[in-house]
Amino acid sequence: MRAIQITEFGGPEVLRAVDLPDPQAGPGQVLLEVSAAGVNYADTHAVEDSYLSRTTLPLVPGAEVVGRTADGRRLVALTDHGGYAQRAAVQEALAHEVPDGVTDGQALALVVQGLTAWHLLRTSARLAPGESVVVHAAAGGTGSLAVQLARHFGAGRVIATASSEEKRKLALELGADAAVDPSPEGLKERLVEANGGHRVDVVLEMTGGPVFDASLEALAPFGRLVAYGMASRTPPTPVQAAQLMARSRAVVGFWLMHCLGRPGMYAEPMAELMRMTADGLLEPRVGGVYGLTEAARAHEDLRARRTVGKLLLDPSR
Repeated sequence: MRAIQITEFGGPEVLRAVDLPDPQAGPGQVLLEVSAAGVNYADTHAVEDSYLSRTTLPLVPGAEVVGRTADGRRLVALTDHGGYAQRAAVQEALAHEVPDGVTDGQALALVVQGLTAWHLLRTSARLAPGESVVVHAAAGGTGSLAVQLARHFGAGRVIATASSEEKRKLALELGADAAVDPSPEGLKERLVEANGGHRVDVVLEMTGGPVFDASLEALAPFGRLVAYGMASRTPPTPVQAAQLMARSRAVVGFWLMHCLGRPGMYAEPMAELMRMTADGLLEPRVGGVYGLTEAARAHEDLRARRTVGKLLLDPSR
């Protein structure tokens, strides 16, 4: 089969197309003929070995696939690795049936980024009706879904940040009440202004560095900042206990892998997200489809913030 493999760590340039033996399904696994593989920002970290879990070589990247089993079932699934390929062996427990009203691209948008957005709001932030929510990178895969879910879950005001006027316009179309520039200088003031002069209740933050720092300063008493990425690859200023106590603020970390295997944290929210999508209540956006051999370009575009929505790899080309 055709696959993308890395044999050394680095940037997009280490992603190379190769021919590999077909994977074999082990106990508790099913083999999928992959119709599309998802690209996540975490993949760019895995390729350079800078993610939360350590990466071993050689590696076929990719944590999510959608495709069909030999008996014709259409499944979307999480996998430790191996997604950037024409076939993938996946754990049956981490596979989910895709209903007819949901496209392959939409299913891939839900299995990592949709689940992440759901848990950021429900599990980590514990969003209450009427609270204000800031969604950074609101035109991206997770952000575009978080904007919609925050509105659906009863947020009082949804404030988006995005790096271009076009992306901010998209965030507003998806349901944000306001959209602002995410540049760190003056960010706290822009967030407060966008919230009618009041500090904000919840921030979903995946940039790190000074954006994290400004977001923390924008929190109201009992506000929660949920950190789920570090796209800038720059750590924030260390947080001191006194900073949190001074306004009863909280900083919460989130990593989707900790949800797997826990009752009620995977299949149930996935089923809800699938129903919402099939019913037209949620609109996962596919932002770009690349050929499998264009994986390096997909990573380049993602890291350069040239993309919106969910990025897919097509194994047929």
